[in-house]
Amino acid sequence: MKATAPSRRALPFRRRQRRALLLGLVLPAFAGATALAVTAISRTQVYAYAPSALPASDELAGRTVKLGGLVEEGSLRHGAGTEVYFAVTDGAATVPVRFDGFLPSLVAEGDGAVVTGTVSSDGTFEATLVAARHDELYMAPEVADALKSTGRYDEYVAQKRR
Repeated sequence: MKATAPSRRALPFRRRQRRALLLGLVLPAFAGATALAVTAISRTQVYAYAPSALPASDELAGRTVKLGGLVEEGSLRHGAGTEVYFAVTDGAATVPVRFDGFLPSLVAEGDGAVVTGTVSSDGTFEATLVAARHDELYMAPEVADALKSTGRYDEYVAQKRR
């Protein structure tokens, strides 16, 4: 009898074919997952603006944004029911705000506030959420940046330390 070499069974895929198949499945799956993540982030991302940097209302149509600054002195007034009107300023520009809800007790004229909402066609900021500082010197980053850009940050901090 003659000895024969063991026969190799035919493999369904060679190494190169396996690698190509793996890349063909993994790369599209990874690209799809990345696209889903980017879409989800862009839909939930909320941009923060200072009053002087707030784009025109037609540019922000339907988008939720944050507006940070100081509650302008003499602007805080209560309307019917739970409606509250005030203005947010950074020293360079002022934006009127309308909020229908219970205003946090820390929101006061001359103090920092960050409001979240949309800009109406007449330029009024329709707030759905109003946040205020936690203590005398705390300031939301959006408010601090807005005041620093107009040169009022040091004045505000000095006033609060008195």
